[in-house]
Amino acid sequence: MLSGALAMGAAGAAMAQDQSAQPAGQAQAGPRGNRPGGPPGGQQGPERAPPSIGGIVGTVDSVSASSFVVTLSPGHKATVETASDTTYRTGKSPTSASAVKEGERVLAIGLATVGRANSGSTIKASEVIVRPAGGGHATPSEEGVPFQQGAAPVAKEVGKVPANYVQGEGTIIGGPEASKAIQAALAAYTGGVVNRVVKLSTGEYEVHNVGVRWPHHLFVNKDFKFIGAQ
Repeated sequence: MLSGALAMGAAGAAMAQDQSAQPAGQAQAGPRGNRPGGPPGGQQGPERAPPSIGGIVGTVDSVSASSFVVTLSPGHKATVETASDTTYRTGKSPTSASAVKEGERVLAIGLATVGRANSGSTIKASEVIVRPAGGGHATPSEEGVPFQQGAAPVAKEVGKVPANYVQGEGTIIGGPEASKAIQAALAAYTGGVVNRVVKLSTGEYEVHNVGVRWPHHLFVNKDFKFIGAQ
């Protein structure tokens, strides 16, 4: 009886922890198809998960003193919020905020919050890369377009998906490790919003991409090379 009560108490504590915002690297990915506030299966659009380290790639639409708006794809925008400790570089060379100009292509990495609509997502940027490496694969219009509520998910897989991968496994991470995984993933596919990076038990990474019909999962190997998508 006592062991049963303890188990129920532990389960309740785990559920409460999963539903609260946590620093990146301390949260566990939830059970398959059962993320807090997200649609069943995690395939139906932006998920309302606690903010984690993510990123975007797009073209700067407008710039203000402490933020700029990026167009990710036609009709799909996000806001990048900057601060005094945000770092900037052009390619691999350090630069300043003045390098962020209308029309420039940028990659922003930081705490990501995904909006419910195609505009409304934000990145509290820790780093901004102007003219990032890679242009991203062109995707067919029915896949790369912004997600619309009620639209059917695209069933497609390219490249290599880690063996025995199960959606929801692994540990959400942050820091330089997550940054490298995001850069590798977004050099391959753009147009969506990365809202977390999950390190798998194999040592590979699942970079979670939302806001477009496909791809939803981007996979990066231990050497931070893009290997596949689904």
